[in-house]
Amino acid sequence: MRKNDAMSYYLGDVRAALSLLSRLPLPQGQHRGAAAAWAYPLAGTIIGGLAGLIGLVALWCGLPSPLAALAALAAQIIVTGAMHEDGLADSADGLWGGWTRARRLEIMKDSHIGAFGVIALILSLLARWAALWLLFQMDGGWAWAALVTAAAVSRASLPAVMHVLPHARDAGLSHSTGRPDVRICIGAAGLATLIALALVGWSVFGVLIWALLATLAIMWIAKKKIGGQTGDILGATQQLVEIAVLLSIVV
Repeated sequence: MRKNDAMSYYLGDVRAALSLLSRLPLPQGQHRGAAAAWAYPLAGTIIGGLAGLIGLVALWCGLPSPLAALAALAAQIIVTGAMHEDGLADSADGLWGGWTRARRLEIMKDSHIGAFGVIALILSLLARWAALWLLFQMDGGWAWAALVTAAAVSRASLPAVMHVLPHARDAGLSHSTGRPDVRICIGAAGLATLIALALVGWSVFGVLIWALLATLAIMWIAKKKIGGQTGDILGATQQLVEIAVLLSIVV
């Protein structure tokens, strides 16, 4: 493969990852489905970088750290179209609102939000806001690095969940994307580790440990309650791993 062809190939995967995980206006191109999952951490880096930049601008404009954190959080939600938050809410409603596998999947597919979903959203948003508040209060540059790290590492967990767990239903976004192979999962994990190491230094060890624990916990719950993963489970994974990473950096 020639150098220019290889560059176009990799950039196409990054664009595909951003098209899937964000609402950024990007030109349509060839999507390779799960084969492009290695680029999810890069998509997270861009998403987190943009959100963190908004927070820094708010801080430089004189806003206190709680409002700078709120601006960064709002920017992240806008850039992603709240797709991960939606997955978290649907997962909370389904996993704890139904008594059978079929009923849980039915609830998760329903567009209405229930009490479990509302509570999950409130707690997750408060956790992310509080962590960012503390980080911006410490240092704006450190907060930006932490936000980018959390965004990259949390999205690197998605290929692993997609590979290990079978599809819980025969349709949906996760099913249409496919299941990445082991090389894709290792590539995503390695890329996220390098990004985290460059941004937060030796704190990367705590970041990776807590990210792994959060991912394993979600996988265990999803396997036990619905027998696999869906797009909603992936969204919930991203949210909870991001919270775990942010809190580990705060500590």
